[in-house]
Amino acid sequence: MSNFSMRMRWRATLCVWGLVLFGLLTYASIQGNREMRHGRHGHYFWWGSLRLDSDPLDKHPTLELCTQGQEGDCAWEPLYIWVDPGLLEKALVVSALPAFLLGAVFVRGLARLGVSELASFMSTMPVLIIAWFYVVGWLLDRWQRKRSLRRASASSWLM
Repeated sequence: MSNFSMRMRWRATLCVWGLVLFGLLTYASIQGNREMRHGRHGHYFWWGSLRLDSDPLDKHPTLELCTQGQEGDCAWEPLYIWVDPGLLEKALVVSALPAFLLGAVFVRGLARLGVSELASFMSTMPVLIIAWFYVVGWLLDRWQRKRSLRRASASSWLM
């Protein structure tokens, strides 16, 4: 292996870790949303325990929400659900907390302009997760390289 690829070991590993985890959680969320709505499209998408509004300014209401006692063509959708985040979701959110905090700022800011929270979340979070894990990997690679250089200089000095 070349010296360059050895120096980038943590950067690549952590970026792949973050993307794979995000992809697995997104897939599980899609399955959970389908089961919850029985295949119908809803106003909210639940990514793990995060509620994402697909129409934040409510410009395109598909069906009116059901009121108590109403029957017919209406939709019932919970505003909040109780979600116990699993180990994978906790691991990703804790390990990439700065990316999720910055993503929340982007998503909420774009939602005020009428951009779907779902679309902005799905487009910004992978980029932010990769950027965060790249920086953390770079710091780990740098620390590891300095440590190995110190060891090499200490061992050559002893000889």
